[in-house]
Amino acid sequence: MDNDCTVLVIEDDDEARAPLCEFLGAAGYRVRAARGGGEALAELGAAPAGAVLLDLVMPEPDGFEVLRRVRERDPALPVIVLSALSQTEDVVRAMKLGATDYLPKPFDPAELELVLRRALDGRGRARADAARNGAVPEAPDPGAIPLLSGAMDRVRELVERIADTDVPVLLIGESGVGKDVIARRIHAESRRAARPFVKINCAALPGELLESELFGHEKGAFTGAHAEKPGKFELAHEGTIFLDEIGEMDPRLQAKLLQVLQDEEFYRVGGKRPVRVDARVVVATNRNLELAIRQGSFREDLFYRLNVVTVRVPPLRERKEEIGPLVRHFVRKYRERYQGGLEEVPPEVMERFHAYDWPGNVRELENLVRRLVVLRDPAMVLGELGAPRAAAGPPPANVASNHVRPGASPLHAALPEDAPLKDVARRAARIAEREAILRALMRTGWNKRKAAKRLQVSYKALLYKIKDCGIVDPRDAATVDEA
Repeated sequence: MDNDCTVLVIEDDDEARAPLCEFLGAAGYRVRAARGGGEALAELGAAPAGAVLLDLVMPEPDGFEVLRRVRERDPALPVIVLSALSQTEDVVRAMKLGATDYLPKPFDPAELELVLRRALDGRGRARADAARNGAVPEAPDPGAIPLLSGAMDRVRELVERIADTDVPVLLIGESGVGKDVIARRIHAESRRAARPFVKINCAALPGELLESELFGHEKGAFTGAHAEKPGKFELAHEGTIFLDEIGEMDPRLQAKLLQVLQDEEFYRVGGKRPVRVDARVVVATNRNLELAIRQGSFREDLFYRLNVVTVRVPPLRERKEEIGPLVRHFVRKYRERYQGGLEEVPPEVMERFHAYDWPGNVRELENLVRRLVVLRDPAMVLGELGAPRAAAGPPPANVASNHVRPGASPLHAALPEDAPLKDVARRAARIAEREAILRALMRTGWNKRKAAKRLQVSYKALLYKIKDCGIVDPRDAATVDEA
C-alpha cells in the first residue's frame, strides 16, 4: 500500500510515538515525528505535511496551543487530535480550535487508519497533494459563503470593480467578519484565479519566523535551515497573497514588504540574489492603522501603498439577514466533512441566533454550528448564548459592548433554569477569564504585550483569548465600525 502522504506525528511519549510511527510507515505513509509542540512547529515551518496527528497533553506549548497555531497557518490541513482525556469539554475545545477529528486513547490502529483516510479525502487530499509538492495554493470558491444582506452590497460592488485589476486592497473589519472570504472572492473573480491564493497570518509568528515564511531562506541561513525554502511570496507568484492581521507586522518587516510592493523583488533570508515576484497583495486588519501610524508602530509610506482601495466589511450584527443562509451553509459543510451529524438547527436555536449580537461575528457562528452538528446538543449552545434580550434594539453605534468594564459583557446573560452544572461552570469560567483579560488590558492602557506579562500568558495566547471572548480594542472602534 502506498498512501503517498507525509504524516507528522506530534507525541511527547516515546513509548506511544514509536509504535504509532511504525504502524503508519507500514501502512504506506511517509512519517515525520516531533517530541513536543516547539519541535512540531519548527518541522511544519521547515516542510509542509499532508496531515497531523497531535497529542493534546504535552508540556508547553500544549496540544491545544499547537493546534491553534497550526490552524492559523493552514486552515485546511487535516489535524487529528489524540488524547487520553475524553471529557466533552476537551472535545469541544479541540473542535472549536479547528481539529478535523478526535480519537481518544487507547484506540484501535484500524480506527486510526479509517479516520486518517477520511480526513485526507476530498479537499483534505487535494491540500495534501499541494503540500507534498511544496506549495499551498488555496482553491477559493466564490460562492462558498453566502453574502446576501444589503449591508454587503457596497462590498460586493467594490469587489466586482477591483477584482480584475492588480491594485493592492486593504480589508478592514472586526475579527471574524469574513475578511478572508472577501480576499478569496477578489482572487476568484480576477484574471489570477487559476493561480495560487496564499494566506499568512502576520500575528501568528514572531518576526524572525514570519520573515522566513514570507520571503523564504537559503540553506544555512540560520540554525536548522538545512535546505533552501521558498517563501509565501514565491508560492503566490502570478497569484494572490493575503496578509491577514497586517497591523501586527514588525516595523522591520514592513520595510521589506514596502520594497516588494515598490520593486517587485526581494531577498530570501541569507540570500544574495534578488527574487522577482508577480503577486497581487491583499491585506486585512481589525486595527486602526492611522492611529498606529501616529503611535509609530506602522509605517505611513506602507499604509499609503496598501490603501489604494479600502473595503470595510460590516459586522454580523449589522447583517443578521445572513444568519439563516450562513447556518444552512455551515450545517451542510460539516455534515459533509464528518459524514453525518445534526441535520437541521432547531427553531428555538435559530431564534436565539437572531437575538444574539455575535461579538465574534461569522467565526463565532460557524464554531457554534460546527459543535451543534458534531455533538447534536442544542441545549449546550443555548446555554452558551444565554437568554435572549427582552428587546432587540438597534445595533450599537460603536463596539463598546465588546470592551465594556468587567461585569458588563454579554457572557453575563442568564443561563436557562435547567442548565446542566457543567454549563454553569463553563459559563462562570468564561466570564472570569474575560473579566481578568479586560482588567489587565485596562490597567496597561490596552498594551497587549504588557497585559500578557501581567496575566502570565504568551502574547499569541492572549491575542487568541481576546478574539475568543469577543473583546475589541476601543482605539480601533472608529475605523472598524465605519460603514
